[in-house]
Amino acid sequence: MVPDKDRIRGSLIGGAIGDALGYAVEFDSYGAITHLYGQEGIRRYDTHRNWGGYDGSDGKALISDDTQMTLFTACGILNAVKTGRQVNHSICSAYLEWYHTQTDKASKKPHDCWIKTLPEMNQRRAPGNTCMSALYAISNDREPRNNSKGCGGVMRVAPIALYGLGEGRFSDIEEMDKVAASAAEMTHQHPLGYIPAALMVHVVYRLATDDAPTRDALVAYVEEGLAMLDRLFSSHADDMDYMRMLVKKAFTFAASDLPDHEAIELIGGGWVGDEALAIALYCAAKYFDDFEKAMIAAVNHSGDSDSTGAITGNILGAVLGYEALPDFYKKDLELHDVILAVADDLWEGKRR
Repeated sequence: MVPDKDRIRGSLIGGAIGDALGYAVEFDSYGAITHLYGQEGIRRYDTHRNWGGYDGSDGKALISDDTQMTLFTACGILNAVKTGRQVNHSICSAYLEWYHTQTDKASKKPHDCWIKTLPEMNQRRAPGNTCMSALYAISNDREPRNNSKGCGGVMRVAPIALYGLGEGRFSDIEEMDKVAASAAEMTHQHPLGYIPAALMVHVVYRLATDDAPTRDALVAYVEEGLAMLDRLFSSHADDMDYMRMLVKKAFTFAASDLPDHEAIELIGGGWVGDEALAIALYCAAKYFDDFEKAMIAAVNHSGDSDSTGAITGNILGAVLGYEALPDFYKKDLELHDVILAVADDLWEGKRR
């Protein structure tokens, strides 16, 4: 049995690994990726190529906005514990702190999240337009109004499931799923922008609390989550049907002989939440026992490589735990020790 602490570490570091591996090729087509890295695509970190305008020549594999926002989600939850504020209010405040790191006035803003002071958190790492515009509106006391189902909601919510591993922290898994959906809906207001976040958290939690999770268990937990979300979001039946169709397609392709990049292309680009989660489920199901192969599949396609890599890493990291992740992916991962510290805070249920 993998201890809870190791599962939490594994999921958070696993997500950062997928993010950092995919960040170098986030805006490349599959053809461009194979041209740069060979027929199998990118398999190890490219520590000299990034899209954020930051010098990566120090040999670190840079994280993107995906991991930045994931860490702020974690800090938001822990701030709620410390202050007694409502959890979604605290998460929103943390997102506003992240938003201010993306502006020129970041250093002048007050903060509750200790990670805000880190230089790596004050670099623009290709932040999503929807996240930025929604948080700009909130920072100016306006309600964000969009119909975006971008993947910026689902790629950042894993800490909600990981915090929930502590006994009594949520009343039940339904409450946890609702918190995840609300956290994503802050910025992404199309149902398929926030429903995948609830499903992703449901699956990560179930896998992390399973003593010996299997591929079949992954499928069962997804079905269980979809059934719960059918009830929670009964007014969005068409969107739920579409989410279920994508999930079925992902699992069908995972059991086929289709090359990974072709299967992923048939699922979608991963730029939107439903597709990003479905691609991650495809990779996790096909390579349930092989983290490296899952990572390679998750990032080598023409879509949103860092987000699909991050979600896949969150899922399988919760299965395998930190100690089982390949050392070559842990080495040179930017903010590795910081991510572990945040993971340990989630395990303890309190902020530092």
